[in-house]
Amino acid sequence: MLSVSSIPAFNDNYIWLLKNDDNHCVVVDPGDAKPVVETLSNLGLTLDAILITHHHADHVGGVPSLKAAFPSAAVYGPATERFPDVTHPLKDNDTFTLNNTTFRVLHVAGHTLDHIAYYADGMLFCGDTLFSGGCGRLFEGSPAQMLHSLSAFSALPDNTQVFCAHEYTESNLKFAQAIEPNNTALNQYVAEVANWRSQGKSSIPSSIAREKAINPFLRAHHPSVKEGVKNRAKDRSDLETFTALRRWKDEF
Repeated sequence: MLSVSSIPAFNDNYIWLLKNDDNHCVVVDPGDAKPVVETLSNLGLTLDAILITHHHADHVGGVPSLKAAFPSAAVYGPATERFPDVTHPLKDNDTFTLNNTTFRVLHVAGHTLDHIAYYADGMLFCGDTLFSGGCGRLFEGSPAQMLHSLSAFSALPDNTQVFCAHEYTESNLKFAQAIEPNNTALNQYVAEVANWRSQGKSSIPSSIAREKAINPFLRAHHPSVKEGVKNRAKDRSDLETFTALRRWKDEF
């Protein structure tokens, strides 16, 4: 069983460190090599593999230096030409095993067209597709693609832990409250997150169950979310509701 901890990077990134009990480890989305090398050195860990979700620099910037420091480390990532350092190209529904743990790949277009996520042992490493209380901007994909990707996450078991790549929760929840001000679960979560953050604690991981209860981007089918965007949506379809949500969040 892998244990998961975060390596903070930049202003609000999380590089995820997956460790087993024999001092071997995996990192997810290492945008900066320096904190990773320092953490592995301090803990006496050997890097077996790097998992990449998408091509943005704050997720892949540290890969070349980590490969130089750990030449035997495998690099898993999307099977497109954007990833010259990838040794194990992946597509939707591929599986692979690291440290006795089987990972399943989900192609989740939206934030970027070739974005992937990793699901293993009740843990979801979703990059910039899903955040707690929010979702990624549509830099390349369409609202329909992102809605489809988030629907795939919603279908995962409720107890799935969600390890996203940024600490955006508080700002996301302000937007969520603008959509559903009377959502009791959301308002309780706002108070919890404020308490955690005031103590310097992370709000991540979240869970699929929590996000289905509080995240408007997973709730485009819900009447209260449709009501929240009624003046911005062309119709009350799930896709138009989601499209209105994403457009509003971009300017919120």
